[in-house]
Amino acid sequence: MEAPWASINAERGWYVSAQRPEEEAVAAAAEEGESSPLLSNELPRQRSPGASFGISVFNVMNAIMGSGILGLAYVMANTGILGFSFLLLLVAFLASYSVHLLLALCTQTAVTSYEDLGLFAFGLPGKVVVAGSIIIQNIGAMSSYLLVVKTELPVAISEFLPGDYSGSWYLDEQTLLIIICVGIVFPLALLPKIGFLGYTSSLSFFFMVFFAVVVIIKKWTIPCPLTLNYMEEFSQISNATDDCKPKLFHFSKESVYAIPTMAFSFLCHTSILPIYCELQSPTKKRMQNVTNTAIALSFFIYFTSALFGYLTFYDRVESELLEGYSKYLPHDTVVMTVKLCILFAVLLTVPLIHFPARKALMMILFSNFPFSWIRHFLITVALNVIIVLLAIYVPDIRNVFGVIGASTSTCLIFVFPGLFYLKLSREDFLSWKKLGALVLLISGILVGNFSLALIIFDWIKNERNDFLFLMKNNLLL
Repeated sequence: MEAPWASINAERGWYVSAQRPEEEAVAAAAEEGESSPLLSNELPRQRSPGASFGISVFNVMNAIMGSGILGLAYVMANTGILGFSFLLLLVAFLASYSVHLLLALCTQTAVTSYEDLGLFAFGLPGKVVVAGSIIIQNIGAMSSYLLVVKTELPVAISEFLPGDYSGSWYLDEQTLLIIICVGIVFPLALLPKIGFLGYTSSLSFFFMVFFAVVVIIKKWTIPCPLTLNYMEEFSQISNATDDCKPKLFHFSKESVYAIPTMAFSFLCHTSILPIYCELQSPTKKRMQNVTNTAIALSFFIYFTSALFGYLTFYDRVESELLEGYSKYLPHDTVVMTVKLCILFAVLLTVPLIHFPARKALMMILFSNFPFSWIRHFLITVALNVIIVLLAIYVPDIRNVFGVIGASTSTCLIFVFPGLFYLKLSREDFLSWKKLGALVLLISGILVGNFSLALIIFDWIKNERNDFLFLMKNNLLL
């Protein structure tokens, strides 16, 4: 059988980068990267201009930010302002460095897919493990996002309605989810290039900015100390009281949960290389600038919303920030609007992370076949059906994918980039890059095991509490 185009490119690129001097290898890799299609088994077609720098930044930011932004104020309450700042800055730096290693490997090997890096490093098993990790992590993330939309969207819509409309079709969770997936998620996921999602990603970015602005403004609307009936008693009260002093450093049993939450705050690595493939003038330096810009803007929005959310509620901040606003500002139009905006921002992330999942599935099952629109359509349908069914019929999907997600996410962010660089780079082992890759690898192993231990501990604790509750009820009976 004739070898597919992607395999020819990969094999030729690897030979060139291994045999030529470094300058020629970089030039050859850049030339190959410009014509590399998003779908690795797609036959070469007329070269398109590619996605602009700004569109690519929006896509990376959309891949980074999701519903996790709502929990960062709670993390700050349990780590302190300086502790949170240090952890967030450290994770942002590690995420940027791991992307740097991936892009450096793409330059050295002349391939532009995460799966092919696994192939070059450890053969077919490496490719299968990377592709499987991407599929599992992205399916888990997409189904979790849809579960958030399914449970929160009817509540958000009902807050705008003056009367009791319970039982209406537009407040039914499953009906709303199916309509949204068929009308929004599926058409966007069906697009042939990830660059086309830049416009929806920019909309998602402005939704997140709107959320941060509202959090800043509401800091001076809610008094401190907090009272549920403050609207009847106060017009405005200063937050400068002894009970409302921010903590610079704070450590408690809840603080340990901040580490896995922060570690996955900048997960975008499954989308980085597909975005790289479609970037205008796709060079390593240009894509690194795209990534650094997206991470910096995400850091700013993360930190701003977490800081002012914490300074609004202090120790009473909810694990999901908007719940606090709903409690102390019921029927506030701005809060209700921002809740809808966050839900739609989360929803618009689903088509973006659908692309690398479909690409990984194609590379495992159909790597020796030419690109087919029929196959593209059917795999898109199948993935959408799977995530919708998981969101509807598996209410504990976030718990199920918590263990798997902690493992795969840690591998994709920390372990794989460090491991592949140690394996493939021709630099001396004591070079700064290889030492950095080793630190990244060790950090990933520690964070992954720590996250798994916390999740298992949570399960055991919840099971024990449920058992004690049942025993108590039986004794009362």
